[in-house]
Amino acid sequence: MTVDTFAVEAPSGLTDTPDVPQVADVPEAPKPKKAPAKKAAGKKTKTLELTLTVTGTADGEWRAELKQGTTYLARDLAVAAAAVSRAAKELHEDLSTPIDEVIEEARAQQAAKVAALEAELEAAKRALADLD
Repeated sequence: MTVDTFAVEAPSGLTDTPDVPQVADVPEAPKPKKAPAKKAAGKKTKTLELTLTVTGTADGEWRAELKQGTTYLARDLAVAAAAVSRAAKELHEDLSTPIDEVIEEARAQQAAKVAALEAELEAAKRALADLD
């Protein structure tokens, strides 16, 4: 028995499929260069310092002054207690609580003063009526 062997032919360029480039045939795309790391700019934020001083008395009178550095922008302004309370609430609860306590104490003192004056007025009216 004889077996015929055929030599393997090299592939011809006449095929129905398109040539697909092999990985080795594709030129490597250049890698993008990393941008050099930028240092954070030493930009300082300009701060604006204002000093607001609010002063109250036991009689419930409030005054305010505003300073920028050593310069007064406003001085000896009359301020309502209700406005001080509202402003403190807007700023922070830790400010409003003690301020409201001071205002409430002043209110109680004023109420006691009014009651004493009303009692004095009633006594003066009775004394006047007795003189008739």
